[in-house]
This record gives sequence, C-alpha cells and structure tokens, in this order.
Amino acid sequence: MGLAKASAGDGIAEGIDETSVQLTVPARAENVAVVRHAFAGLAAAMEMDPETIADLKTIVTEACMNVVVHAYEGKDGPLEVRAWPEDNKLVIAVRDYGTGVRPLVDPRRESLRLGLPLIAALSESFEISGAPGHGTEVTMRVPLTANGKTPDEEGTPAFATVGETQLRVPAGDLVAPVLSRVVAMYAARADFSVDRLSDAILLSDAISANGPDEFLDGTARIAIAEEEGAFVVRVGPLEAGAGQRLIEGMKIPELDASLEGLADEIRVEEAEDGERLVMKVANPTP
Repeated sequence: MGLAKASAGDGIAEGIDETSVQLTVPARAENVAVVRHAFAGLAAAMEMDPETIADLKTIVTEACMNVVVHAYEGKDGPLEVRAWPEDNKLVIAVRDYGTGVRPLVDPRRESLRLGLPLIAALSESFEISGAPGHGTEVTMRVPLTANGKTPDEEGTPAFATVGETQLRVPAGDLVAPVLSRVVAMYAARADFSVDRLSDAILLSDAISANGPDEFLDGTARIAIAEEEGAFVVRVGPLEAGAGQRLIEGMKIPELDASLEGLADEIRVEEAEDGERLVMKVANPTP
C-alpha cells in the first residue's frame, strides 16, 4: 500500500547519512519530556539560538504527544525521533508504527491534539506521511544557524525490550549533551537527590568522554531501562576490550580514585555483536 502524504513544505530528503541522532522510547506520556530534553541538548550543542530551541521543544512535544494519544490505542509501541542537518536546517522526524494517519475526526473530540497549526507556525516546513496500519511520520524543519552535524538511514527501529529507551548518536561531541539530559530525566523520575543526580551525570560524562574511539562504526548506541528507584544503562556494542577501557577511563589519578564507585553496579557483558558496558545507578535506600 502506498503512503498517503499531506505536505506544507519540501519532501523528506532521500539521502540520510550515518550521522543522525536517533532516540527510541516507549510511546508513553512520561517519555515525551525525555525526548524533549534530549533534542534540546542536541540543539544547544549545535549552538542554536534560545528562541529556536524553544520552538523546537514545542513542535517535538506536539508531534510526540500525537503518537502517545493516537498511535497504539493504549498499547505499548515505539516512538522514534530522528534529527539531521540539511540545507542549513535541522530536520526532525517523529515516527510511530501504529494505526497511521486518520483523516476523519470525531466531531465530539476537541482536536486531534496534533497541534498542526502550532507546528506550521514554528517550523519552516513540515510534512506528514502515513497509511492505516503502517504508522505515521511527521517531519519538521527549523533553522540551523551553526555548524551542523548530520543522520542516518531509515528503517524499523530495534525495539527488543519494552520499556527501554534507545539512544543512537554519532560518537563524538554530541554524545555528552544528549546523554546527560536523558540521564538527568531518568534520575529525576527515580527521585534522586541532587548529589545522586550529580553522580549519575558524572558517570554519563565519563562514558561520553572516553567512548568515541570504542564504538563500532562510529555510532554510540546506548539503552536505558528503568527499575524501582534506579535505572540501568547499557552501552554498546563496543570493540573488544572497550568495556574495560571505559571503566579504566573513569579513574582520577590525582585523587587515586575512580568514578566507577559512583555506580551501584558496573560490569562488561559479552554478546555476539560486541561487548556491552552495563551500569546501574540507584537511589540510596534510607
């Protein structure tokens, strides 16, 4: 079945390279804030002006809430958000794999909650594509006024673990601002103290600083899963020996100490596709 399209600007770019930023979360209302903060971190790292960052946060929120409300009819499913620079603009695509575009509106409902007028007002262009049973993608463009980094091939997301957030970022300078904001959101949801939140951020920064040369194909792949009063971060796949090198990189020689001690649990797991560094951070029990 072909895709039905509704457009208010240029079509989606055909060439998307391997440097996109991609975040996949369960399509739940509480995860919209995770997405918003992650991509605000990306925009800040790319030196967007504050007004444009505020607009980006708004349109991402509107598009993501549409997925939460409509896509899966109360069931769990992935909400995928990708971003890449194109022609001096940042392109943001919000994608679900649910029921697809529904052109008819129940007149008893106040709105579709898609916020199309607001998205149209705050973005330079946007496009909607989808079909019943094939999901929906909303693609939006906002001005990119600084040195851009770029994204990645399309495809169905790997979403093997229900309830898991999956982050995919080019290994390098973008990992820290995106990962730290996602980790901060999970720490806040676990009701961490300010000190414990700082510990979690220090650990995420250590991974960001020491990981660029260790990721397979130059892409940082990080999964985060919530537990009661805690969250677990899985980093990888990594090159052979990279997990232990990341742990070694957490040492602070001047203090004869290591940030490793800030984690409740940290280990290296072997898998067919490469190593994974697994790190658990929990809120101390009283």
